[in-house]
Amino acid sequence: MVKAIINNTEVNVPAGTSILDAAKEVSVNIPVLCKHQDLLAGAGCGICVVKVKGSGKMLRACCTELAEGMEIITHDPEIVTVRKNVLELILSNHPKDCLVCARNNDCELQRLSAEFGIREAYYPDIVGRRKHKHDDSTKTITIDGSKCILCGRCVQVCQKKQNVWALSFLGRGIDTVLSPAGEIELSESPCVRCGQCSNHCPVGAIVEHDETQKVWDAIRDPETYTVVQIAPAVRVAIGEAFGFPVGANLTGKLINALKKIGFDAVFDTNMGADMTIIEEASEFVKKFTSKQSLPLITSCCPAWVDFLEKFHPDMIEHFSSCKSPHEMVGVLAKTYYAAKHNVDPAKMHMVSIMPCTAKKYEISRSQDMSSSGYQDVDVSLTTRELARMIKQSGIDFKNLGDAEGDSLLADYTGAGTIFGVTGGVMEAALRTAYHYITGAELAEVDFRAVRGFKGIRDAEIDVNGTKVRVAIAHGLANVDTLLKHIKQLKADGKPMPYDFIEVMACEGGCIGGGGQPYGVNNELRKKRAAGLYKDDVQHKLRCSHLNPSVQQVYKDFIGEPLGDKAHHLLHNHYQKRKEYKK
Repeated sequence: MVKAIINNTEVNVPAGTSILDAAKEVSVNIPVLCKHQDLLAGAGCGICVVKVKGSGKMLRACCTELAEGMEIITHDPEIVTVRKNVLELILSNHPKDCLVCARNNDCELQRLSAEFGIREAYYPDIVGRRKHKHDDSTKTITIDGSKCILCGRCVQVCQKKQNVWALSFLGRGIDTVLSPAGEIELSESPCVRCGQCSNHCPVGAIVEHDETQKVWDAIRDPETYTVVQIAPAVRVAIGEAFGFPVGANLTGKLINALKKIGFDAVFDTNMGADMTIIEEASEFVKKFTSKQSLPLITSCCPAWVDFLEKFHPDMIEHFSSCKSPHEMVGVLAKTYYAAKHNVDPAKMHMVSIMPCTAKKYEISRSQDMSSSGYQDVDVSLTTRELARMIKQSGIDFKNLGDAEGDSLLADYTGAGTIFGVTGGVMEAALRTAYHYITGAELAEVDFRAVRGFKGIRDAEIDVNGTKVRVAIAHGLANVDTLLKHIKQLKADGKPMPYDFIEVMACEGGCIGGGGQPYGVNNELRKKRAAGLYKDDVQHKLRCSHLNPSVQQVYKDFIGEPLGDKAHHLLHNHYQKRKEYKK
């Protein structure tokens, strides 16, 4: 432990604690711009400077460890002036188009400028000196280099957290720009469209590719039958845009809001999650009992699918062929639901509300995503885009009552809702796989061994005397580490350590997806996860195979799990894409 004084208040913290974090222990907030709780301190902006007694220089609080006996001043007129000057310098090379920026009223630079009372440009405006890049080539995220403040968050999360290395800084000094290496377009880079760069950007330099106008146009077309579905993680994050506590489950309000916006039918991706489990658990049991092509690796995350096809195509044989839940709802909407309600699928417009930017890519990644005879999902919006649509509609979301979805494709079990958190797909699959292997129902359905936020975790699950070895990884750097370990064991002729693996591209799973509300950190991830687990516990039915609506779909339409019709509508194929070597 280290003792020190911050603003005349004694603080006692573990050795290695930064001045920034130590100050929080005595209720002092030091402003930051380049520092993010998920990432290592880069000391790029200089706004967090503090004074230390006995030193003639100011230190950056984010990257300086508190030392024994330090006496620190975090705020005085000189420090405030220095911080204000730093902001003014940043603003001199930053556009002043806040009114038309996607981050207006949700921008860290804008907030700090307001807090420091900046009302005029002190330094000469040098915007335009850098050779900026505007890149919308992926149609999932958009880069506007003119707004980049060179904080380094996006580069660090892409390179270190995700191990993708799609983004980097080119040039030196004032000519430094954000770009994929070689100044190629992002679509030609290793980018897997996870959107974590946009989720960690403090300004409007990287945002989701906005497609809300497409949805408004479809809703306003009297010839179009518009349907929408909401993902598990959206319901426990959307409230952050309207002042609700983090993790509040707002399923009923969301459904009501979507109906008021003008959608003809509202479905729930959670039911698609239950469908995915029926297919995926059947797939696992088939492989597990025959001991062929183990381990089975889950496939619900489109950024992870992109990562697999680019970096680990030799693992495709282990990959579950099941479509993701929203794609299953999409194809069922334009086949099963359309037939039941006498709707022309050619005039049906399916919108998915996802916590993810990569879903924008997934909906057209291959012909498998049009197995209904039409594109199964027409548009995928992020949680952030939906929040804007609700506000544009003049809906008083805070005081809105609850409504229910259209039951044919909206009923779900507790297993479906935990898909949104790391370990949830694995737990849901194990609940149903147990039934398929033993013929019995679990007395206790909680598999707590697969829960948690450790980057890579494993467990051995007892299924009526049979051991099932599982692993879970979230965050692509962790996934990469796990797969390389497995491949090395295979190359060395050693036994495969796992039977079943769940992976998620984003830290925490979909609750921390690249399309979720800004400001994500582990505290928020845990609260969002708690909201999903609470929803699970509150359900009378907590295993996917017990969902009566799912049972009815198989009885009336699909037939047997893994059957010909199921494979045609609910499964897809993978291919090796341009390979990148890091």
